[in-house]
Amino acid sequence: MKRIGILGGMSWESSVEYERTYGELVRGITSDASRGQYPRIIGDLRARGAQGVIAGCTEIELLIHPEQLDCPLFPTARLHALAAVDAALQD
Repeated sequence: MKRIGILGGMSWESSVEYERTYGELVRGITSDASRGQYPRIIGDLRARGAQGVIAGCTEIELLIHPEQLDCPLFPTARLHALAAVDAALQD
């Protein structure tokens, strides 16, 4: 049987990083420092047993791409947009 579990990724350190990154993104900045933090945070989650990552904020999708990871990335903004199009096109 397959299970889905949650490993919290928002430690104090990653929360501070998120706030810094968000502050940059709202001003149109995507710095190397911000992009570099997410593979490290995801690596920590992988070490704790994560087999995939849900990018639950659109900001994360701007900074990390599936080809950078050794596990599935679920980009929620894209997945929601595709589901909306599918729903709109159904009879």
